[in-house]
Amino acid sequence: MTIDERLDRLTDRHEALAQSVELLLVAVRETSDSVRKLVDVTNRDAEDIRALARIAESHERRITHLEESPG
Repeated sequence: MTIDERLDRLTDRHEALAQSVELLLVAVRETSDSVRKLVDVTNRDAEDIRALARIAESHERRITHLEESPG
């Protein structure tokens, strides 16, 4: 195998590697965006759950107060 053939093979392999890295970069960016969206949704859900817990606690206090009040 001549030096030119080796250089051609090396160039081809380099181009293939560069394409693979580019595809990997795109996949990582998409994954990162998906994870960020999932975190945002999870945070909103957590806020909603905390709000519901506060409402439930308030209702529980009202019910307890009504049950303890004379009739």
